[in-house]
Amino acid sequence: QVQLVESGGGLVQPGGSLRLSCAASGRIFGIKSMAWYRQAEGQQRELVAVAATSAPTTYAPSVRGRFIISFDAVKYTSFLQMNSLKSEDTAVYYCYAEGVKDYRGSLRNFWGQGTQVTVSS
Repeated sequence: QVQLVESGGGLVQPGGSLRLSCAASGRIFGIKSMAWYRQAEGQQRELVAVAATSAPTTYAPSVRGRFIISFDAVKYTSFLQMNSLKSEDTAVYYCYAEGVKDYRGSLRNFWGQGTQVTVSS
């Protein structure tokens, strides 16, 4: 059973920083990419950033230059460094792993449980 466990959310003042962590565990034989999505109250879930083993890192325009995603394809971890946070960054942030290979070679995708980020003074 593959699980994604996120941590690092919390309350931060505007202009502050937070670092989110995501670790995939279970019988994993490879992951193609890991991404971060977020969902603000009453809004649809949106892509924040994605990092892949064989593709350029991609950021949503709203976070480009402020957020940095990293992905370790050996340790199956991803981090999202969030700087210069704004109130509009307030949301539940979800980790997403795509192309998770199991012992049979099958590929599946998994979501984490989400972590709340609140930017407020």
